[in-house]
Amino acid sequence: MSKIKIITDSSCDLNKDIIEKYNIGVIGLNVSFGDETYIDGEMDNDIFYKRMGESKELPKTSCPSPDKFTKGYECEEKEILVFTIASKLSATYSTAILAKKMYLEENEKKEIEVIDSQSGSVGHGLLVVKAAQLAKEGKSLREIVQIIESIKHNLIFFGSLETLENAIKGGRVNPIAGKLINALNFKVIIQVVDGLVKPVDKARGENNCLKKVVESVSSKIAKGEKKVLAIGHSNCLEKALKVKEMMIENNSFEDITISEVGSVMGTYTSKGAILISVL
Repeated sequence: MSKIKIITDSSCDLNKDIIEKYNIGVIGLNVSFGDETYIDGEMDNDIFYKRMGESKELPKTSCPSPDKFTKGYECEEKEILVFTIASKLSATYSTAILAKKMYLEENEKKEIEVIDSQSGSVGHGLLVVKAAQLAKEGKSLREIVQIIESIKHNLIFFGSLETLENAIKGGRVNPIAGKLINALNFKVIIQVVDGLVKPVDKARGENNCLKKVVESVSSKIAKGEKKVLAIGHSNCLEKALKVKEMMIENNSFEDITISEVGSVMGTYTSKGAILISVL
């Protein structure tokens, strides 16, 4: 068992088996439909996407309270490494920092480091798993922080969205550019860079869009490089499996995971989205 406790917020969209394998602590963000609020992960994803599709208003997401983090810090390990969704997308990072200060005032013997993933969903998740693997190898907390901070900017992260409507309503993309793309009935390719979501291309038809997003990711991988691939899907597993086959046609990966995009990120991607990240 690692002497370092890894904690992340729920936007990482990691599969349960990975969370259990590395004993990762997960702090749930909040998702609200009107006056009804629940913790990310409490509602089945099929039900969430169905309900969101039937709702007139976009669900609202919010960061956990500092208390949620301080409870997570109450673990037997003396060293804790925390990952959060990009600080440009959520106040979760600031909350984790505040909770750290509050907790260390009464628990001076512990050491806590908080990392802004500058990503979300599968990109965020890749960094968490990398840190957990480094901890298992016996790397120190300081060494892990240095490695993650040095590689997180190399994260490749593109996505294919059926629509930008949710991302516009949620303030995650430029509304003028987004509305123009929607009006022309294009499917959208986004890139996540330094914590920002940017529409970078568009295509007509699902096949064309998936082909473009796969090409966008593949173009960033140097020939012969061995990387780890993570694919996230918003309630569209068949599409994710198709993308996996497309990705391995011309690339070789050390590991590949496919996971569901949960309700936090799914609020902005909408149903039918594919997210691809490589580290």
